[in-house]
Amino acid sequence: MGGISILGAGVMGSAMTLPAAAAGHRVDLVGTHLDEEIVRSVADSGFHPGLKVKLPETVRARPWTEFSETISDETRLIILGVSSAGVDWAVEQLAHAMQRPLPVLMVTKGMLADGGKLQAFPAIVANRIRQKTGFAVPVMAIAGPCIAGELAVRRNTSVVIAGEEKAEIERAIALLSAPFYHARASGDVIGVEVSAAFKNYFAIAVGTAAGALERSEAAENAAAMHNQASGLFAQSVDEIATLAEALGGRRESAYGLAGVGDLHVTCMAGRNSRMGRLLGMGLSYSTAKANHMPGDTIEGAELALSAGPVLLDMMDKGHLPSDRLPLTRAIATAICNDRQLDIPWDSFYRG
Repeated sequence: MGGISILGAGVMGSAMTLPAAAAGHRVDLVGTHLDEEIVRSVADSGFHPGLKVKLPETVRARPWTEFSETISDETRLIILGVSSAGVDWAVEQLAHAMQRPLPVLMVTKGMLADGGKLQAFPAIVANRIRQKTGFAVPVMAIAGPCIAGELAVRRNTSVVIAGEEKAEIERAIALLSAPFYHARASGDVIGVEVSAAFKNYFAIAVGTAAGALERSEAAENAAAMHNQASGLFAQSVDEIATLAEALGGRRESAYGLAGVGDLHVTCMAGRNSRMGRLLGMGLSYSTAKANHMPGDTIEGAELALSAGPVLLDMMDKGHLPSDRLPLTRAIATAICNDRQLDIPWDSFYRG
């Protein structure tokens, strides 16, 4: 079997070693400069401190300075597991290491605001690699309801792999074929990436229901606020679909694993939901972040801060259907302007 190199030893990149190893591949897990403790631990004992499990014995942990050494004639796939903030750095490492075109599969989620538009990472990475190497490299995206800790202990996990070339997608699926890892193919890169990125954004809104419950007086029958959370969930799905379609993707991607599936998982637990709870209690983003989550990266809030101004501008100029995106506007306005998040219930879709 050929080799698979994973750049980024955080929990999600590292969890990808499980299906790769189960499929019989030699796997190199390469940490960034932020992953030195993880690399040492895995190299010494196999134990990953973030996932709290031992990785397969066929996984070799390496520092980022040895990334080029992991790329050989036997390499079949590179998996990019860095954070969205580390993509530029990762492209530099890829360009330096590649001596021939190799397919890249991105675990990284996010949308980049550039020139008044929003772009998905796969196209950006492919273009930058081409500029630096001259190689036309297929860059694919992976999305869906995948909690790293569950994948790390081989729980059944269903995902979507999206790309422009069907043959490359099928090869990537085959390379990661494992009894517990179920990948489906999609040609809708934009729709899948919009769904994957914005599920974090909207999980914040769904999470506000928990904060609103704490903020309100206790009901005499101990009723919760599941109705409120479900209403926000449904509106979020509709707005993800609207954004996907408006940005060049397909609405149906929002109703599959990358949208509904991943939004459900993200709302069940995680940093974005916890931030939503704090905002639902009436806190501003800066107060909630500084006082309650100072060391956490809130992906949905990071997306709001980076892409929010572009989203608002596109809505104001009619490039996005503002009437179908009231929750999108409310989240961007609250986080970018550090205001209380007010839910615009009367503006929600009534179709």
